[in-house]
Amino acid sequence: MSDIAQRILFEDNHILIVNKLPSEIVQGDKTGDVSLLDDVKSYIKVKYNKPGEVFAGLVHRIDRPVSGAVVFAKTSKALSRLTVMIKDRDFAKNYLAIVKIRPKMDEAQLENYLLKNEEKNKSFIVRSDQKGAKLARLNYRLIASSDNFHLLEIELLTGRHHQIRAQLSAIGCPIKGDLKYGYDRSNDDGSICLHAWKISFEHPVKKEMIRIQAPAPKGVPWKFFESFTT
Repeated sequence: MSDIAQRILFEDNHILIVNKLPSEIVQGDKTGDVSLLDDVKSYIKVKYNKPGEVFAGLVHRIDRPVSGAVVFAKTSKALSRLTVMIKDRDFAKNYLAIVKIRPKMDEAQLENYLLKNEEKNKSFIVRSDQKGAKLARLNYRLIASSDNFHLLEIELLTGRHHQIRAQLSAIGCPIKGDLKYGYDRSNDDGSICLHAWKISFEHPVKKEMIRIQAPAPKGVPWKFFESFTT
């Protein structure tokens, strides 16, 4: 089990929210790497001394190179209700992104149609009438600038594959480290500078609002913006 206990942002009998590390995989895949879901199950098993198979339901995913808040359900009831909330967009998500090129506008709403290419694991901006195209919308605003980088806050209005990465790239502002979407250099750890910063939703059982803010990663270039991300 990893340092999962130190990265828990919220926990009760129904929900567990963890601050995912950059380059950590959320759910097992063909790489065979230990996933965040595996670690969450191990944590629950050990902490609560549970015998046999432990239940932990993944409510939503974020890409492997991305860091930030990930929600898990500890009961099937919570999982089913949260899944409906995600589908109905009753789940607010705000991200932080670091880019090298300052956007032409300090804040704007971006609206594009995206088509996912399964083979390349990449989304492309296409015409609205192209088969399989899905509407993608987000709001962004410039929070701060350093000598070399700019920090954007993104309010996600839809949940499309690689949406933030594709849409920022389309306005000439690829995310730092994101080679797939046009940034010129990778980050040393294989991450990209995109962080799931804030989430808010109604508790699926208690019906009270949950508002969580996940601390941004340490080190360069995040340290240039510490006063804005804490």
